[in-house]
Amino acid sequence: MLDKLRLEIERHPSNADLHGLGYKPLFSVSSTAKIVIIGQAPGKKAQESGKVWNDASGERLIRWLGISEETFRDSTIISHMPMDFYYPGKGISGDLPPRKDFAQLWHAKVLQHMPSIELTILIGQYAQKYYVDNDKRYNLTDMVRSYRDYLPEYFPLVHPSPLNFRWMNKNTWFEKEVIPALQSRIKQTLLTNP
Repeated sequence: MLDKLRLEIERHPSNADLHGLGYKPLFSVSSTAKIVIIGQAPGKKAQESGKVWNDASGERLIRWLGISEETFRDSTIISHMPMDFYYPGKGISGDLPPRKDFAQLWHAKVLQHMPSIELTILIGQYAQKYYVDNDKRYNLTDMVRSYRDYLPEYFPLVHPSPLNFRWMNKNTWFEKEVIPALQSRIKQTLLTNP
């Protein structure tokens, strides 16, 4: 069933140019996973390697989660479903945003293959606006600071990109307060559901 869905995504007209470049939809899901990470879209290095979060952002994210890379990449434990499954291209100040209609078209279909999810980690404003702030009342900083309001189902995070160093330097509470809470929630989820 999942292979059929992956093929449907590949063959969709909106992905024809990307398919022509040899790109495959980059997501990793399992029916047994208890955690799903929803980021923005694969970076170029991740897209070309066919490996989710295969860059400096991924290294930082693994540290934030407080888990091994092996656990991070084991889709039976942690699934990965970005807002767009394809690298969006380069923009003026980093990668372009995920396509606006992509999640609406595919996420519900992919989520049907993950019935055991207990925690959804929302990385960046696109995932947060789509899943928990549809009326767009809050900015990213407010959402991340108010992470407790979204528990136990969701955990909003800033993107772990090295380009976010200014945000990290300005919001020192993030690593002092949010990261320990995130690691505790991850551990709780994985320990109670081996």
